[in-house]
Amino acid sequence: MTPWIYLASQSPRRRQLLDQIGVRHALLLPGPDEDAEALETVRPNEAPRAYVQRVTLAKLDAARARLQRAGLPAAPILCADTTVALGRRILGKPADAEEACEMLGALAGQEHRVLTAVALADGARVLQGLSVSRVRFAPVDAARITAYVATGEPMGKAGAYAIQGGAATWVERMAGSYSGIMGLPLFETARLLRDAGWSL
Repeated sequence: MTPWIYLASQSPRRRQLLDQIGVRHALLLPGPDEDAEALETVRPNEAPRAYVQRVTLAKLDAARARLQRAGLPAAPILCADTTVALGRRILGKPADAEEACEMLGALAGQEHRVLTAVALADGARVLQGLSVSRVRFAPVDAARITAYVATGEPMGKAGAYAIQGGAATWVERMAGSYSGIMGLPLFETARLLRDAGWSL
């Protein structure tokens, strides 16, 4: 039987990336009684790297508890979290269009980091990885930002943009992991799966 994992994420991009490397997966999503967004609250003076790793492990703990409550078959659980950092400022998912415009205005003409942490629970073991990429946006005027936000694409995205969407035309240069910027760094994910005994 082909091995498979649980993906504890609502992101269609993460599903697409797992499909790309041939990893069978089933979704393990929060129930209506779980406040998943609360896990992403930034703590005072929290550094972006510490934040994204803490949130990923918190998501993993919640997913393990969810699996146990539901009495589902045992399988490894994969979690990930992505954040955008401008210096030490953490840019999460915008609450509304106004905040999305403000975030994108701050990123325009600047270099920022995209950090994606990934964690795999394999029985009692927890394996972790971290991808850090750098992206530089060209200067973008307010009218173009407003038009992009009006498409709705920035909502639900860290830093208010999707690298695989319309904002790709603003990227002057990029260093790091494209899949990590999308939300699931495939190099780090494959390494965790291999460490857990998978053959990819």
